[in-house]
Amino acid sequence: MTNPLQFHIVAAPEDLWILLELAGNETGRRFMALIECPECKKEVSTEAKACPYCGYPVAEHVAQAQPAATTSAGPAKDEVLAEIRPSWWGYFWYLFFFWLIVPPFIAYFRRAATVLQIYRDRIHLERGLFSKCYRDYNPRDIRAIDIDQTFLQRMVGIGDITISTAATVEAAEELNSIPDPMGARDLILAQRASH
Repeated sequence: MTNPLQFHIVAAPEDLWILLELAGNETGRRFMALIECPECKKEVSTEAKACPYCGYPVAEHVAQAQPAATTSAGPAKDEVLAEIRPSWWGYFWYLFFFWLIVPPFIAYFRRAATVLQIYRDRIHLERGLFSKCYRDYNPRDIRAIDIDQTFLQRMVGIGDITISTAATVEAAEELNSIPDPMGARDLILAQRASH
């Protein structure tokens, strides 16, 4: 007349995997954690592939929650915080004359030829398709970041960024038609302040 133990472990998805490891016991019984279904808000086993009430794919939700719990709090040193390419709006006239066939190809290759990558410890600028030019800037060496926007650029949310460094007077890089130039500038300044 023994009554089997019944546990309802309700946890956030990031705590779920720790609780599942602790839930095993010496008698060989296995306890399943219960989570709240994101769709219908009813308790569902983490072992279920889908919620029996509404059909929401709980197994995918749990699988997505596991990697999120194991990642570190901050980005890794070599992780790209932002990769910025010129906006298609900067090549509007090339695309407007698409019927000439050549201008869209010119616009595509000119846009693909410029990439700005912002890392935690450096700013990486890559130019060119066939012959490449790579430049890395230390965020501490950046003297000024200028943003120029025409009226039309402001309407579509793009602008030209000029990055000046303290190394030499001529060390200024101009990037045209950058989407959200204020956001890119703020991200670069945040990296400079963190060092």
